[in-house]
Amino acid sequence: MIERKLTKEQQVVVEVANYIGRNYIAPHAIEWDEKEVYDPTPIKAMAQADLFGLLIPKEYGGLGFGSTETALAMETLSKYCPGVATTFAAGCLGALPLLIGGTKAQKEKYLPLIAQGKALCAFALTEPQAGSDAAAIKTIAKKDGDHYILNGIKTWITNGGIADIYVIIALTDPKKGPRGASAFIVHKNDPGFVPGRKEKKMGLRASVTSELLLMDCRIPKDRLIGREGMGFILAVKALDLARPGVAAQAIGLAQGAMEVSLHHAKRRVQFGQPVYNFQAVSHTFAEMAARLEAARSLLYDVTRMIDSKAKNISGASAMVKFYATDMAMWVSERAVQMMGGLGYSRDSLAQKYMRDAKCLQIYEGTNEIQKNVLARELAKIYQHEEAA
Repeated sequence: MIERKLTKEQQVVVEVANYIGRNYIAPHAIEWDEKEVYDPTPIKAMAQADLFGLLIPKEYGGLGFGSTETALAMETLSKYCPGVATTFAAGCLGALPLLIGGTKAQKEKYLPLIAQGKALCAFALTEPQAGSDAAAIKTIAKKDGDHYILNGIKTWITNGGIADIYVIIALTDPKKGPRGASAFIVHKNDPGFVPGRKEKKMGLRASVTSELLLMDCRIPKDRLIGREGMGFILAVKALDLARPGVAAQAIGLAQGAMEVSLHHAKRRVQFGQPVYNFQAVSHTFAEMAARLEAARSLLYDVTRMIDSKAKNISGASAMVKFYATDMAMWVSERAVQMMGGLGYSRDSLAQKYMRDAKCLQIYEGTNEIQKNVLARELAKIYQHEEAA
């Protein structure tokens, strides 16, 4: 709808993502959802197209782009299947703690593999008793000579069982609570690391979400990211950077849902005319388009803010995450309604988009928690203004 000026490089990113979406994702999206199947084919295509290198600096084999280009890729892929895009998004999230706090040796070892798509990442913070209350984690990392031994259970981990590299948040000093948490790199073949039960989800079923069991998982001490006690700082910074990616998924999803239902409304004839001609229907699509474009404008304002190296992005990141995902839920629900019985059929993409949208309101920080974050940031701003 609203034309946006993209650089030549950004146009290429969108074109490549569209090519992958049309050829590797769209023909199978409903089948993968119905069968709850993860197929690595589109992920391999993304790797060959260097999409996993968008965020990785050139010195480590990446393309050296930023949040804007990554969001463009996620938005475009999500139009075809938000579940497949979730595998890509989780891989990017898993790389962020290494980008933010990894040592030079860690970056030289892992980032080229990630950039080339040879190593898929996952980020593991959530536990059975620690969802929104992330500070309640109980996974322990105990120092043992030149190693750490990890014990605990992680749950709801996207890419669990299919990733090659896992960033695990564990307590090195339980007495300190969140300040005693640290971040570690765990390999899929490390002894004592076992993927657990795969979740049966309502949506995003083309992606894998599972438990991770850490049972005396022994890793070298040089797999500690940063230093002890930095785990939650790294986690918060990584999630702040990643949440606009969830917003991008929501926008791509909403675009797909609107287009599917709009095409149906223009073809479906009732009472002698296309149902799109009825004002109640056409006004619904007008509202879809307006909400979608408002969310898209907010997203790319936020990504440009991030790419400008702004110091405090927590409030903006939280805002775009809850605004865009709430928008996607509304648009996809309306898309089902505009298609009537066909929209409710499991053969339709509309109902898939709606089920996928629900998870976007929940993962990487529920929308209620994001509103808490934004409210806290607003209080700080106006406190400073009143003091001045």
